[in-house]
Amino acid sequence: MKSMWQQILRYFYIGKGDPNAPKTRYVAMMHGMNRLSLLLFIVALVIMIVRLWKRH
Repeated sequence: MKSMWQQILRYFYIGKGDPNAPKTRYVAMMHGMNRLSLLLFIVALVIMIVRLWKRH
């Protein structure tokens, strides 16, 4: 569980990166897509919470 949070922090450049991780173009693109999907997920959660809060 701890490593999952460390990976999420690395996607957002908050956590310290793994020095043994491969530095290929494809890995960088994969991390970029993961970062984008996490951001969109957080935005969708915020929108859902705001709509739920306005409804009541």
